[in-house]
Amino acid sequence: MKKQYKTKQFVNIKITLLLCFIFFKTIAQNNSSDSISNRTINYKSFILPSTLIGYGLVALHNPALISFDNSIQKNFDMAQTNHIDDVTMLLPAASVYGLNMFGIKGKHNFKINTLIFGTASVIVLGSVLATKSITKKERPNGESNDSFPSGHTAISFMGAEFLYQEYKHLSIWYGIIGYGIATSTAYLRVHNNKHWFSDVVAGAGFGILSTKIAYALHPYLQRKLFKSKTATTIINPFYNGEHIGLSFMKNF
Repeated sequence: MKKQYKTKQFVNIKITLLLCFIFFKTIAQNNSSDSISNRTINYKSFILPSTLIGYGLVALHNPALISFDNSIQKNFDMAQTNHIDDVTMLLPAASVYGLNMFGIKGKHNFKINTLIFGTASVIVLGSVLATKSITKKERPNGESNDSFPSGHTAISFMGAEFLYQEYKHLSIWYGIIGYGIATSTAYLRVHNNKHWFSDVVAGAGFGILSTKIAYALHPYLQRKLFKSKTATTIINPFYNGEHIGLSFMKNF
């Protein structure tokens, strides 16, 4: 009986996260302005990730949602933990570079991908760490007070949205696989007794939102960082008999 109840809770977690994913996909597919090539930003695409973050924030103090967290978590207290989530959280983003290496080109080149991914990473890490330090929510296993939101989940969903944006023009299955891995990462964080359900829901929101903001900021950052298409940069080592260093020259 206990095994059946545990299985039911597992299904509930998977279904809830997958419903969030399907809802997001429905919004994303109806918006052509998600592309960074467009100058206008469709703010409707920010609704779902903001809602996921909002759910987590409300769950910090709402008795009903706290009780819901507890009802899910008690089924995993005795579960055997693993460290697979340390790997799965990186797979969606790594897939973008891996696919390019194997000749399956995404929407943008390596330089633009790295700029977008770097921007999203700064946003997600900054926002997650700041929120953790403010909320100081205790983890289910009691080991620390930095449970909210789930950083692993945020990084994984950031990568899943990155993968989706770069390859959705080829096939939606790239996004489905990426989000499937991200969902598995979220499940593992709960299974390993590292996070509450509301932590991973909010983490998903932080991850998706960070990538969307990075894509929105990209045209501005590209203009600032790469003002001239013909700009060249030369870095050479030098030694004048006394000092060793590097010379830097940039042609605009």
